[in-house]
Amino acid sequence: MNIVIAVHHFPPRYIGGTELEATRLAAGLLERGHTVNVICIEPCRRHLAPAESPYRDEVYQGIPLRRLKSSAVPFSKMTRTEYDNPFVRDHLTEFLGLHRPEIFHLMGGYLLSASGLNVARELRIASVVTLMDFWFLCQRLWLLRSNGELCRPPTDPVDCVHCLGEERRSFRWPGKVAPRLARRLWGLRHKAVEQCRDRQEFLLESLNLANALICRSLFVRSVFIEGGIDPAGIRFLRQGSPFHDVAPTVQSSSRSNQLCLTFFGQIFWHKGVHVLIEAMRKIPRVPILCRIYGDLSAFPDYVRKVRRLAARDTRVKFEGLCHNGEELSQAMRNTDAVIFPSLWYENSPNVILEAFSHRVPVIASNLGGQAELVRHNINGLLFTPADPTCLAEQIQRLINDPGLLPRLREGIRPVTSMSEELDELERIYRAAADSIVPLRNPGS
Repeated sequence: MNIVIAVHHFPPRYIGGTELEATRLAAGLLERGHTVNVICIEPCRRHLAPAESPYRDEVYQGIPLRRLKSSAVPFSKMTRTEYDNPFVRDHLTEFLGLHRPEIFHLMGGYLLSASGLNVARELRIASVVTLMDFWFLCQRLWLLRSNGELCRPPTDPVDCVHCLGEERRSFRWPGKVAPRLARRLWGLRHKAVEQCRDRQEFLLESLNLANALICRSLFVRSVFIEGGIDPAGIRFLRQGSPFHDVAPTVQSSSRSNQLCLTFFGQIFWHKGVHVLIEAMRKIPRVPILCRIYGDLSAFPDYVRKVRRLAARDTRVKFEGLCHNGEELSQAMRNTDAVIFPSLWYENSPNVILEAFSHRVPVIASNLGGQAELVRHNINGLLFTPADPTCLAEQIQRLINDPGLLPRLREGIRPVTSMSEELDELERIYRAAADSIVPLRNPGS
């Protein structure tokens, strides 16, 4: 089949969960003989010269790739361009017209907007959407309000305006002092409220008209159904792990008396790294090694904050990025338990599946997609979100009960393989392509 995959970012500069999934998917489909082209948006901090191309074509690890330059993409949270971008629409019209794929596969919608779904429909190309996060329901992607509270759909547009407005810290104090009055005042911003309502209606209509929607967790499926998506159109497909066939190894705790804990992921506030460090501070004078793997340059203000929190604890080590699968696998092999302290409703975290592939238990916040994967006292432990005391108690259990880690390892079941995922994805692609009714020849 001929397939175009659209994703907001792509390696090597960005290597988050969505970017890695898009890379693995494109590579796997190419290996199976499909024609694959990827399109993404690459940050560009300067204005383009009048004659400068708004994109760059290249090949990344054998994957044909077009990188749109972000400075050519007008973007604002409070305008229609955020969810229906005319530049993206015009460019995808040209790009899809050039390649004439059978499948347009949109992984998320952030930055690319939903314009491509409407272009695909106009060109009679089957559209498939993987719901990677909550961008279609929430401009902040995470269903996590600017004041730190969790959110669930359906959402009143006034609440969206309130939340977006309070992204500026100076606007938060009225909501703390007089929350009802603050909400009433935000509701008087009629243009912004109408814009949020238009966004909701446009994106729900766009999703419901797609030929197939894929969700990685049953939790995410339930959230989108609450948000107004037809349940008949959503397929559950857990992503495959590239470490499915990894050989079991002797874990680090059996080689030393030191408990080895590891965090893998973005070092940013919604991932809860500060919760982990605060939990470590509640377990003093215990031989624990806590490694933190992630990009130390992406969010420098937050990194400085967590470094200060850990400054007096020599047990906490900031290791930087794992640059490839081999480095990640080696780090997993030297780990007793992976800590996943996220503050938002995660989808189906790659890190947890990668840990399970290595027979490593996970201690995760009892929330969203992570709680769907981690079964308390079976293959890992759950703790109250944003509660370092509760996390510290779960870590302490591993110290107090030497038999707990082996029991949790035994409770880990095999994860989905990349081959199994691709088999099912091909079936979804074929069904989506078959649902497109070809135009009749006017002369017939």
